[in-house]
Amino acid sequence: MKTFISLYFLLVALASYGQTNKAKLANEYYQNGEKEKAFLLYEELQKGNNNIPLIHSNYLSILLSGDDIRKTEKYLNRAIKYFPNNFFYKSNMVHYYDLTGQDDKKRKYLNGLQNQYSSSPYQLSVLAQNLGNQRLYSEAVELYLKARKLANQPTMNALELAAIYRLNSDISKMISEYLRYAESNPRNLAYIKNLFQSLLENEEEKTILEQKLIQKIQQNPNVTMYADLLIWLEVQRKNFYAAFIQARALDKRSDSGGNQTMQIGRLALQNDYWDDAIAIFEYLLKTYPDNYNGRQARKELIQAKENKAKSTFPVDRMLLRSLAAQYELIYREEGPNPTSLNALRNKALIHAFYLEELDTAIHTLNSIIENGRSPSTLIAQCKIDLGDVYLLDGQPWESTLLYSQVEKSNKESPLGFDAKLKNAKLNYYSGNFKLAKSHLDILKDATTREISNDAIAMSLLIKNNTAFDSSDYILKQFAHIQLLAFQNKTDSTIFLLDQLIKENLAHSIVDECYQELANIYLKEGKYDISVNALDQIIQNHADGILGDDALFQKATINDKYLDRKTDAIELYTQFLLQYPGSMYAADARKKLRLLRGDGLN
Repeated sequence: MKTFISLYFLLVALASYGQTNKAKLANEYYQNGEKEKAFLLYEELQKGNNNIPLIHSNYLSILLSGDDIRKTEKYLNRAIKYFPNNFFYKSNMVHYYDLTGQDDKKRKYLNGLQNQYSSSPYQLSVLAQNLGNQRLYSEAVELYLKARKLANQPTMNALELAAIYRLNSDISKMISEYLRYAESNPRNLAYIKNLFQSLLENEEEKTILEQKLIQKIQQNPNVTMYADLLIWLEVQRKNFYAAFIQARALDKRSDSGGNQTMQIGRLALQNDYWDDAIAIFEYLLKTYPDNYNGRQARKELIQAKENKAKSTFPVDRMLLRSLAAQYELIYREEGPNPTSLNALRNKALIHAFYLEELDTAIHTLNSIIENGRSPSTLIAQCKIDLGDVYLLDGQPWESTLLYSQVEKSNKESPLGFDAKLKNAKLNYYSGNFKLAKSHLDILKDATTREISNDAIAMSLLIKNNTAFDSSDYILKQFAHIQLLAFQNKTDSTIFLLDQLIKENLAHSIVDECYQELANIYLKEGKYDISVNALDQIIQNHADGILGDDALFQKATINDKYLDRKTDAIELYTQFLLQYPGSMYAADARKKLRLLRGDGLN
């Protein structure tokens, strides 16, 4: 008897093994496009109910592509009968009715499923997921919402619904669901910010989010999450003043002493939005005069005014002298501390680069370096600054000594990379392009984008202008001219640039020369002459690496200095059409909206 039973199970196992192999062969036929051979095997295999999971998807695909509707429905009914808990098979039946246009049957079947699982939100959600996987999006949404209502959980299935709405390009509902997900747990907020950053591609979509957030804030003024998201959104749009309005209100509600507002002010400062930064720091100084943020705002306010003055041409030297005195006052009132010593550093740089008082700058920087309360990072920064001042003074040997000290003591740090970049520029100015390029190639992978970009730009300059000039003579001339420009020897710089252009009209250095001229004339307040230089690049070198820079700068000059708003609108529009991938594209779009009166929403 035992032998008989053993033999029985062996035969069953062998039969099962044979069926599995046959199913594997049929599926291989299907994958290879031999669907007729696959169908013949599937027809035989489907008679055994246990084979259905092995062949279902491929067999159903062949049935749906055929004309025998009744056969397909019969097969699905049998699959569901023998596997009543398989939600995938049940969603296949909905898909079948949808595909064959049997809307009444589809609705009746779907209602039956809802009634069957009316006591289980989880099972309804699983069924909805299966429907969504078969692109039955409206049916999936219906079941997800039904499950949410049954569970009485307003945030249930939020991510799943958001994904479906995104596929259907229903941005408004997608945003609403992602906000629901953020509401379900504050820790989800960072994830949602990352999603919005990648998904919201245009201003119209961002405006939808803004409107929903404003509505949420009005309805739930004590929920800080919405204000946090709105601040984040405005920062993404570089609309720092709007972010400031929200941060100010959030600081008042949370009694944080201006922490949120200070962050926005610093972001505005870092992104060169001087007017916004000035307004924010003035508010902080007035509102929190006695706390840490108020005291920091005083120094940051002077910094913002200084940066604005230095980027407004011609530079107002009297204003900069006044700001230098304000930095000095901070140091005198507070005594030596990291903030006041840094203020003193800013004062020294004004004396060096704008007031041409090199001795004062050298003395001030040395006093910071020798001060026992100066942080090591500040000492390193001041050594780099001192190297720059010595270069201004025509003492490059002193400069390289200081740069090398910082590079050696701050390896693999932004300060060390900055010092290496300075040394690379010194080698460039002296015509040692091979050594300069070896340093620059290392700096291309620097930890800061600014240093990396500068290294890449200078490396390209050397590469592009030495490829067809084995003597490097012309680039050496240009490098020497750039050193004169750095040393503020304006008349000599202009004369030599004009001469270099006339003698080398066919050389690749010409666009670089015109860019240098445009910058010099802009700093002198000779706006039309600066535009003329830029036009030479725009008309003759638009496809070069300076093409987008020149067009954007021309638009900015027309907007900011010449008050030619109509011309600026045309130029920004041309820029966005011609250079949509430029690093200046976001700023160009914002300025264009402002000029057209679109606002920032």
